[in-house]
Amino acid sequence: MKNTSKIFFFLLLVLVVFACGPKKDTIIRRNYQALVTKYNVLFNGKEALNQGIEELNENYKDDWFERLPIEPIAFEEDKIIAPTFSNGPGTGFNNTNNSDKKPSTPFEKAEEKAVKAIQKHGMNINGIERNRQIDDAYLLLGKARYYQQRFIPAIEAFNYVIANYPNANLIAETKIWRAKANIRNDFEDTAIESMKLLLIIKDTLEADWSNEIKEKGYTAMAMAYVKSDSLQKAKESLKLATRTLDNTTQAARNLFILGQMYADENKKDSASQVFKRLVNFKKAPYKYRIHANIELARNTSNDSTSAIVLKTLDKLIKDRDNRPYLDELYYQKALLHERNDSIGLALSNYKKSLRAKDGSDKQKTFTFEKLGNLNFKDAKYQLASAYYDSILQISTDSLDLRIRRIKRKHKNLASLINFENIVDKNDSIIRIASMTQEEQKQFFEGYVAKIKKADEDAAQLRLNQLAFGNSGNSLGSSKKGSWYFYNSQSLNFGKTEFIKNWGVRKLEDNWRWSDKATIGGVKENVENENLVNARYDVNTYLKSIPSRTSTIDTLKLDRNQALYELGLIYKEQFKNNDLAIKRLERVNKLNPAKELILPINWHLYQIYNNTGNKDKAAIHKKVILEDYAETKFAQIINNPNADLKEEIEVSEVESTYKDYYYLYKDDKFEEAVTKINEYLPSIQQSELLPKFELLKALAIGKYKDKEAYKKSLEFVSVSYGNTEQGKRAKAILDKLTSK
Repeated sequence: MKNTSKIFFFLLLVLVVFACGPKKDTIIRRNYQALVTKYNVLFNGKEALNQGIEELNENYKDDWFERLPIEPIAFEEDKIIAPTFSNGPGTGFNNTNNSDKKPSTPFEKAEEKAVKAIQKHGMNINGIERNRQIDDAYLLLGKARYYQQRFIPAIEAFNYVIANYPNANLIAETKIWRAKANIRNDFEDTAIESMKLLLIIKDTLEADWSNEIKEKGYTAMAMAYVKSDSLQKAKESLKLATRTLDNTTQAARNLFILGQMYADENKKDSASQVFKRLVNFKKAPYKYRIHANIELARNTSNDSTSAIVLKTLDKLIKDRDNRPYLDELYYQKALLHERNDSIGLALSNYKKSLRAKDGSDKQKTFTFEKLGNLNFKDAKYQLASAYYDSILQISTDSLDLRIRRIKRKHKNLASLINFENIVDKNDSIIRIASMTQEEQKQFFEGYVAKIKKADEDAAQLRLNQLAFGNSGNSLGSSKKGSWYFYNSQSLNFGKTEFIKNWGVRKLEDNWRWSDKATIGGVKENVENENLVNARYDVNTYLKSIPSRTSTIDTLKLDRNQALYELGLIYKEQFKNNDLAIKRLERVNKLNPAKELILPINWHLYQIYNNTGNKDKAAIHKKVILEDYAETKFAQIINNPNADLKEEIEVSEVESTYKDYYYLYKDDKFEEAVTKINEYLPSIQQSELLPKFELLKALAIGKYKDKEAYKKSLEFVSVSYGNTEQGKRAKAILDKLTSK
């Protein structure tokens, strides 16, 4: 009896399955296949698709310093995946070569489910699809391929829906997805036309589309206009897309991008209106609302509104929920203070931005740049250089124009800082060397006392942190606990301190006795003691003081040369006349080398003359005219109003330079010099002028005496000291002088 029942139920099941198969068109079969397709295969496929989209959103990081992309997906621009064609109706899924391959991503799983729905549950009978869920399967198939960056196969799937299901309730959404795929395939014109046809001309029987479809359609149209650089039309599309805000996430993004576009055009009032709307959009994701507040502060147009914005920023900073955004909030607050000339408050908030926990590296580069610029403006060049160096340490985008500009600025500061360090160091050594022995001893006794106290304080603080668990995880201690002997760093530090005080001793009773110090590792003990004592030994420093007159004279010469170079850098590169005068006037009083006297007086004469200080200019003018009357500098002073012809095109100047260079190479030195002298008055504004002057000097050196050669090189090195030609002339001059 039992066996009979089992056989009966089995046959009944087979009958039901056979009766519900997709091969014949009956009401039961249609509803059964639609039910299984929707709530089994498509449900799992859509879940996989949503999972993949969530992963994309989590991994995508917006760059809030740039205009956001409308669709937050980072596709690989150079990635091209060829379509797979088949015997099927435009789907490319009948190829069985990879049938055994399991999906490795959520999007591959979604595609697999869509294909399964079409292949196993499709009811294409006599050219008509009877399963009403198959159009959803094709749409899912296209979306899955879109997110895999397979845009051509995606378009193929979307086109199949549009061609075969023109009256489907998802036809509008399918056309929008096809437009997005066309945009990604660089067919933005096609996408624009299709969206105009859908939204404006209305190419279906629908009288009007839902708000959701309008938002998606105008968003896709905005994407196409952005891709084609039609930003004005993109703005119009975004305004239409944000008339309603049903899709809260995309609507918030559209509003933010619209505000950014207005800000890029310097339409601050329009931008502020959009960002205020976003701030008041309570359903929007919080990251858009907080950055809308930041953008409102950035687009503040006058001082009266900046006070209100500062209060808003203070309120946001106090809110604990805004901790992840503190670096940006403090930075924007600092910008407002800087704009209001409250430099002290600006500096304070920039530094708070840097100290904010979990601040982004890109934000730090902007903050370091602001700090560097403020210090540069205040002539604190060494501190400015340190900030610029910090940018280069953390920046990874070496092609960014801003980073390249900072790199050049940092490079220019490097030589200045080197010369400043030479001046400081040599001044200190010369000052100490000029003291009496008793004064030197007192000086270094005070110095040793200071470093001992500093070392003891640092050691005690370190021991407190390591021994009592304050360092915890921040120092990478063991997870076993915070006890002293569980922490390898505290043990190593304690061992070092022990050896410094006691030396290397055997593990035995009475180890502290003085005679035990020689047992076991005498050499190590002595070396460690010598290492420590040398730093605290006054005699170590006293022995290092130079006593030979020749050594001290060399230090003075190097210092004077550094002072001259600094004066030149401040004058030519940084246009800081005050610091240039300070350095040049100082070296002028320090008995500089003979070859520096003329250039020092020439540069001081130029600075004072250009700044209207005629009395000071006259002093240096007198030195040049009386002591260096035969130089070209004296000739320029005597004939300052010589007529100069208009600047000639660079290409013509380069061509002329080549002609004169070939004269030089052909040993026609006198002819080259004559022609250069005739040509120079016409190119006084040209960037190539130093090249002609150096070529002239080199030619003079070939047929005139050594003194004439040195004078011509001297003119080039002084007049164009910061150019490549000026540096080369100086190098040649140094070699001639040393011979």
